[in-house]
Amino acid sequence: MQSTDSTKSRKSHKSISSPVYAPELESLQQINLNAAGLDVGVSEIYACIPQGRDEHSVRVFATFTADLQNLAAWLAQCKVTSVAMESTGVYWIPIFQILEAQGFEVILVNAHQVKNVPGHKTDVLDCQWIQQLHTFGLLRASFRPEDAICVLRSFVRQREMLLQYRASHIQHIQKALEQMNLKLNNVLSDVAGVTGLRIIRDIIAGMRDPIELAKHRDWRCGKSQAEIAKSLVGDYRVEHVFALQQAVELYDCYTEKLQACDAQIEQHFACFSCQVDLEKHPLPPPTRRPCSPQKNQPKSDLRLALYKLVGIDLTQVDGLDVLSVQTILSEIGTDMSKWRTVKQFTSWLGLCPHNDKTGGKIKRTHTKKTNNRANLAFRQAAASLWRSKSALGHFYRRMRTKLGAPQAVVATAHRLARIVYHMLKYQVPFAAVPPEQEDAQYRQRALRQLQRKAKQLGATLVMESTLNSTDPSIEAVSGV
Repeated sequence: MQSTDSTKSRKSHKSISSPVYAPELESLQQINLNAAGLDVGVSEIYACIPQGRDEHSVRVFATFTADLQNLAAWLAQCKVTSVAMESTGVYWIPIFQILEAQGFEVILVNAHQVKNVPGHKTDVLDCQWIQQLHTFGLLRASFRPEDAICVLRSFVRQREMLLQYRASHIQHIQKALEQMNLKLNNVLSDVAGVTGLRIIRDIIAGMRDPIELAKHRDWRCGKSQAEIAKSLVGDYRVEHVFALQQAVELYDCYTEKLQACDAQIEQHFACFSCQVDLEKHPLPPPTRRPCSPQKNQPKSDLRLALYKLVGIDLTQVDGLDVLSVQTILSEIGTDMSKWRTVKQFTSWLGLCPHNDKTGGKIKRTHTKKTNNRANLAFRQAAASLWRSKSALGHFYRRMRTKLGAPQAVVATAHRLARIVYHMLKYQVPFAAVPPEQEDAQYRQRALRQLQRKAKQLGATLVMESTLNSTDPSIEAVSGV
């Protein structure tokens, strides 16, 4: 231990002002001389171009397609090459696609980055401010994948929306059953499963005998036929049966639309060029044992389509299935050069700590709030590892014991994101680490931390092998 006087001297040394290296700041230079700024609204778009290019540097256009074409022609006439706009809802999408098709460099900017100026807010001032910031190169473009991936992303998001709408009608089915006091929820894990839908369709057809209805029990059902029959004794009122019928019809309608969406996704996958020679490098066998397909799984061979798209099998990573990989690839694309380092990638995902630092001290360390769908897919994959016997499963349980379940999900999702980034960037297959090796590496890191802590306290860490242990690699640690 060091003396108190040395501690005081160290604190007083910190209080003395000392020179700090600082780079020389150059005056702001105009980088994008042919830049324009757009303020996008529902019915009007305000455009600002550099001074002297036209009689009026700010013009307003309507949002009809013909007016958007006129806007693109006016920008080309004024020799504008780069355009910046805010990401306002979905109103920016048509003008973005039209300008991009006309050959303009289009910069999509987060609205929070251009709204930090106090004062009277008008549409004219907004477009002028965006144009000025873009001229000096102070705007950072939001990530947007290539057009083919954007099409895939739209299909995948449409599929997710259909699943959400169909799930609401499953709740309507459950409500109608409860109103008739039919306790299928108590005996079936999913009323929209094989057994549940068979029983419900017969109820709508007019069958009321619980014994006959219970004969629809699937052999995989955990409850007996007698228990199911007992739950089907209820009050079959006309209005509730009618509500049940309409809920089932809407469920079937969304199921049909979901299948059509899956067919469209499969057709779009065929438009991508194959990134691997299947004769030399065929699809590797799955690392997890096959299970019965879930009702939300597409009927097509999605794993093969994803393998052709990226050239490696991401489903071999523990926790990632075909649907989660499809969501991740539709959001981030296949080109990892958009992020120079893995740290930038995890920061964009919102899976790394966002430190709030003031006065030289970190006040809060937390992940930033985000609605990134790839972030959600990684988190769901991480949460599914809580029973896994893999190294990632061991890591999740260790983090859960140390930090709690929410932070353990974030930490494991962060590790999954790093693995996916490495696989996509360097085109290397997934190399699973044995759980024993993961535990040994964790033990070595813990011992190094103990050694550093003992050195700080002026102690010495002595490693001694335990004689009574069945594992000779286990050592005892004592401090002197």
